[in-house]
Amino acid sequence: MPINSSIISEDVVVLYPDLVNIYGCEIGAGTRIGPFVEIQKGSTIGRRCKISSHSFVCEGVTIEDDVMVAHGVMFTNGLYPRATNDDGTLQRDGDWECTPTLVRRGASIGSNATIVCGVTIGIGALVGAGAVVTRDVPDYAVVAGVPARVIGDVRHPAASGRHPNRLRASAAAVAGVAS
Repeated sequence: MPINSSIISEDVVVLYPDLVNIYGCEIGAGTRIGPFVEIQKGSTIGRRCKISSHSFVCEGVTIEDDVMVAHGVMFTNGLYPRATNDDGTLQRDGDWECTPTLVRRGASIGSNATIVCGVTIGIGALVGAGAVVTRDVPDYAVVAGVPARVIGDVRHPAASGRHPNRLRASAAAVAGVAS
């Protein structure tokens, strides 16, 4: 497990440490990291977070306290990714612009969601499984689909017509999938 030059607080649990890649980042106390996770330099993860297996947290991502990142979540950090520069040389650090992403406290991101860089996921927001987040997510919003759209509010599911037991069907409808 490469855990080089990282600032890892007390009580961080790294499951299967030989199966993670953590370097140059900060991880807060009480956070739990699953296997097959990569957390790159220049990223910050707050306290009491859960980063589930097969997730990728790249440079420029800030995750505040009490955030759930489910299995297979992918963050991006470049709006215009390229392998090479105009002269044909392989791009390296400094040859591209890292666009920051912020996940606010208490948010939850469902399995296999993709978070395109430059967005903020609001306080207590819920991102549905498989969603592709391309725009900011308001505080406490429930978003789903490709691209992700607001389908409810975690504080008032009945008022929005989205009772938690019906969110799965609503998300599937937004994504165009039969539930």
